[in-house]
Amino acid sequence: MTAHLISVIGSSPGVGKSTLCRALADWLAGLGVSVDHFEEADVLTRPAFRPVAEEFAGGAGAVRPGTLVECTRAYVEESLAAGRDCLVTDALLPFVPSLVAWGHDESALVQVMKDLTGAVEPADVTVVYVHDDPATALRRAVEREGPAWEDWYVGKLAGSPGTRSVHDLPSAAAHLRFEAELTRRLLALTPWRVLTVDAGTLDAQESFAHARRRLTELLRLPTRP
Repeated sequence: MTAHLISVIGSSPGVGKSTLCRALADWLAGLGVSVDHFEEADVLTRPAFRPVAEEFAGGAGAVRPGTLVECTRAYVEESLAAGRDCLVTDALLPFVPSLVAWGHDESALVQVMKDLTGAVEPADVTVVYVHDDPATALRRAVEREGPAWEDWYVGKLAGSPGTRSVHDLPSAAAHLRFEAELTRRLLALTPWRVLTVDAGTLDAQESFAHARRRLTELLRLPTRP
């Protein structure tokens, strides 16, 4: 089968991105597909991304776009050489939240998207974009993680060059709305498929069923007899 990269991203914390990513990876493995489930924290631990971890630790918590591109290229090449049929990644491509926080403008991100498009070849890319109203999703995240998480999240954004306008949850939600529109514009420049999952109207089980059905149709994946 064609090698697929399924990148699961979310418009905000609290939309169920990681839950959906894990469910998709488990489902594909159950179909007999050779799957690599790349979890969000893996970007600092996978061997292919060692340069990212080194730059992040030694460069005030920022990474050069070129490093992200080359590490992504190395990850895809290594995975395909190892015989993986499907890479299911959590918050990997296209790095928009991190790049915006580090102060890169839209023109710079346009170039990053072009570079990433070449870096992931020959994998066939589908971006599963889990979306909800940011204010609603952030409230859900605070309910799940507790008040200390709210302080950490707002502080993280407030302390980054590209998101210094954030000082509370409402301003964080406003930034996330801007970021969602930017993400859509950038994804439209690529040849990648984009599958949107509306987390505002679907619960976790329904989101998984919707994504599973659409991916089966779009990618002509095997099904159980």
